[in-house]
Amino acid sequence: MNAQQKRLILPIVILALGLVSLLGAAWFIIAGSGPEQGRASAIGGAFTLIDQSGTQVSEATYKGAASIVFFGYTHCPDVCPTTLFEMSEVLKRLPKDKKVATLFVTVDPERDTAPVLKEYLASFDPRISGLTGTRAQVDAALKTFRVYAKKVPQENGEYSMDHSAIIYLMDRQGRFVSALNLQQAPEAVAKEIQRYM
Repeated sequence: MNAQQKRLILPIVILALGLVSLLGAAWFIIAGSGPEQGRASAIGGAFTLIDQSGTQVSEATYKGAASIVFFGYTHCPDVCPTTLFEMSEVLKRLPKDKKVATLFVTVDPERDTAPVLKEYLASFDPRISGLTGTRAQVDAALKTFRVYAKKVPQENGEYSMDHSAIIYLMDRQGRFVSALNLQQAPEAVAKEIQRYM
């Protein structure tokens, strides 16, 4: 192979590698977008729980209005009360005449009974509703929203709950829209929510 042939082969090899990379990226985007959309639409669905007043509720209770769903527990030392405070600040920026259901669903129903939730949530915006139920009912809701929660034993027989802390924004039909980012200013989060109210 002479020098001229070698000079011709190099651009051809570079072009071929570029095409392979481009095709690979296109396949990744196309193949990746389908399952991702499927996972997003699979978040949320049927559940049966009770609110902090002891009234049975389901996903149908909240249809017709946008809803915000957050999972946590009353013994949570930091993330849950911080998130509830931040959500309270967001709710203050929403129009009073617009309805939005804000649901704090416990991952610890053994301790978080309806009266416990009612007392705990008295420190936050009154539009936040606490939901609990039997362990089976709560586990079903966790599965419906793809929430991770696990009991972590501590000393003296106590325990904490390790759990995911996503804040779900659902539209008026109860379909998942997006995860709210409370790192933004409350006004920005309120503006995002208003698009679905």
